[in-house]
Amino acid sequence: MPTGPLPAISVHPATPGRWGDLEVLFGKNGACAGCWCMWWRMGQAAWEADKGEGTKRKLKALVMKGPPPGLLAYAGDEAVGWCALAPRPEYPRLGRSKILAPVDDEPVWSVTCFFVRRDWRRRGVTVALLKEAARWVGRRGGRMLEGYPTDTEKNEPGAFVHHGLLAAFERAGFREVARRSARRPVVRRKAVSR
Repeated sequence: MPTGPLPAISVHPATPGRWGDLEVLFGKNGACAGCWCMWWRMGQAAWEADKGEGTKRKLKALVMKGPPPGLLAYAGDEAVGWCALAPRPEYPRLGRSKILAPVDDEPVWSVTCFFVRRDWRRRGVTVALLKEAARWVGRRGGRMLEGYPTDTEKNEPGAFVHHGLLAAFERAGFREVARRSARRPVVRRKAVSR
């Protein structure tokens, strides 16, 4: 755990020059079970076949090609958190989900996953990522940001709440717009251009 005053969190897009920071943050397990934040972008069979080194190569290719597939949170010069975000159509699994089906025809950007370094959890990193995501999307002409958090009152391991927690989304200005499952609401907030 960090001791003393916490450094301010800064948030930056995952650009090619930041790939090394993302790689260090995710570690040898690719954040969780070799996912490398590719699960929502791939079909199940392809993800199972590629997870690990294959999904790492795919995420690196996205970062190198651009636009950035997510944001990195930094404490000083160390990456301590990540969130994946892109226009909803870039996540084909969302299109196949009954509980996360589109709410309406509004074009949205989706925040699908988070990874926060263990010693930085419960310190506002997710909220900082979400607030910057709203600004980042707005600067790119997007109008609405959507998320799919877990709504739980019990303390769960980070691997089970990689979609983020409802409370963090609410602190970042998101409001529930649909709920087709007891634990998985759909939340939204407007993007901002400043």
